Amino acid sequence: MASASGRQLRAMLRKDIVMELRTKEMIMSMGLYSLLTMVVYFVALSQAGSNFDPRDIAAGLLWLAFIFTSMLGLNRSLVHEKDQGCLEALLLSPVDRPVIFFAKAGGNLIFLLAVEALTLPVFGFLFLQGTHLDWGSIALLPLILIVGSIGMAGVGTLLATMSVNTSGKDFVLAMLFIPLMYPLLLGAVTATGGAIVGGAQGVSVFWTGMGWVVGYDVIMLLASYGLYEFIVGA
Repeated sequence: MASASGRQLRAMLRKDIVMELRTKEMIMSMGLYSLLTMVVYFVALSQAGSNFDPRDIAAGLLWLAFIFTSMLGLNRSLVHEKDQGCLEALLLSPVDRPVIFFAKAGGNLIFLLAVEALTLPVFGFLFLQGTHLDWGSIALLPLILIVGSIGMAGVGTLLATMSVNTSGKDFVLAMLFIPLMYPLLLGAVTATGGAIVGGAQGVSVFWTGMGWVVGYDVIMLLASYGLYEFIVGA
């Protein structure tokens, strides 16, 4: 049974990745949105003055961009499945509902991490150029990006599945997603800010924020896993 579920999971995940590689709709739209957000931030803060230290708000700006970008990708992934009739076909097939959840969440996680990998160098160039950075602590950034993205993809997949059948998909997803992301956002911004500031104190702050994010991921992913079967069967 476990091997069968594993094959189903790999097949569904492969299908989502192959479809995205053919069309590149989600990656292109998410990547462009994220990069434009960085440019808007840069223009808005360009007149802040010489005493302004961009490291003070860099972490918050970065994660806000990721939160809004992830909502765009989550909506597109489920709306595409709904419009093409793929979601109904999956529900009629002999596939366990948790397998569908992990496959969709895994695909969303891969696409989100790809966009983050493209965005991070641009963000560093625009906002952290010329500032003193502790590269030892900066090397911790990929860790918080991965752990934070796992929570966004898992919870976002559940909420996108709930909202895809509503008339105002974008509005409903935003109203549900942003409040539930607040604990993760708080921990991720804390950890990212600690990594950017650096030093012994910065690293200590990083691991404090990381603890919040890991705890959030464990609790919310278990809840999403347990609720998904009821959501898709509703």
